[in-house]
Amino acid sequence: MSMDFSAQKLGNTIRIGPLALKGRAILAPMSGVTDIGMRRVAHSYGASLVVSEMVASDDYVRGCEETRLRAEGSGIDPHVVQIAGCDPHWMGEAARLAEASGAAVVDINMGCPAKRVTGGYAGSALMRTPDLALRLVEATVKAVNIPVTLKMRLGWDDASHNAADIARAAEAAGVRLITIHGRTRQQFYKGRADWGAIFSVVQATRLPVIANGDCASLADARAMLEASGAAGIMIGRAAVGRPWLVGEIASGLAGDCLTLAAAQKREAALAHLESLIETMGALTGLRHARKHLSAYADHAGANSHAGGAAMRLRLVTTDCPIEARNLLARMFEFDPLTEAA
Repeated sequence: MSMDFSAQKLGNTIRIGPLALKGRAILAPMSGVTDIGMRRVAHSYGASLVVSEMVASDDYVRGCEETRLRAEGSGIDPHVVQIAGCDPHWMGEAARLAEASGAAVVDINMGCPAKRVTGGYAGSALMRTPDLALRLVEATVKAVNIPVTLKMRLGWDDASHNAADIARAAEAAGVRLITIHGRTRQQFYKGRADWGAIFSVVQATRLPVIANGDCASLADARAMLEASGAAGIMIGRAAVGRPWLVGEIASGLAGDCLTLAAAQKREAALAHLESLIETMGALTGLRHARKHLSAYADHAGANSHAGGAAMRLRLVTTDCPIEARNLLARMFEFDPLTEAA
């Protein structure tokens, strides 16, 4: 199926209820990864939409500080909060809290494959209990006046690809957009995402469908749209260490050629680090940042230069904010675009 299907069905703009997105590339919600700093950077460099880390609905309502921080959205418009759970009451209450806290959209997580989530009958485990999943959707939609979206996988395993059936039911219940990761829960992140399998969901609903899984480049994004017939794409792991990638791909899909110079990447990475230090405190923020710092160094090409590997090691082990800032800035001296910056 070609990209013309999406254009004909939805026009050139993806709509989530009253919201019209600028572009067709979205940053995926990733627990422990898409913190407020990463989302701000991705948003400021052109991501069409960014989604909070998944928050447990009951913890969020009860005021858990860590969960509140995961749902933070200051400086981002529109702000999307992703909630997870297996109890309609808590899902509804969490949606109300998200709306009251400034969210423009609530996203329901039915795709997380982690055992700690599925073991509690939430995330992708809900695809094994579609009746309960529908009750959760109905409770969430009923609780708020803002749009509700849904993210899920193809199914629990290869014997139960039921995403299309759930999508039809979710549309009838009032969901306004659906994202499909092109794997089953049992695959976790193994093998390649099946973009073509997403087409069955596109056929099953009038809603905009977003394709997710293994998008790491503009070429991938175009191939995803071609194979899936989706309206847009969602980028996850490939954006770690380069959150500007989502905006670059959104720009490319729109026919432009946005490419950041090394100085811009350095500015973005430093802003991300600073945000983590400000929101979490110096020590916690630095330790949380290590996965990001490592990825920034890798994408800047540190390991391919003399002395770069040692600097990278120091960057991801230091507990000194000043040293971390200085080392992170130096990482981008390895970027081949430095001279052009």
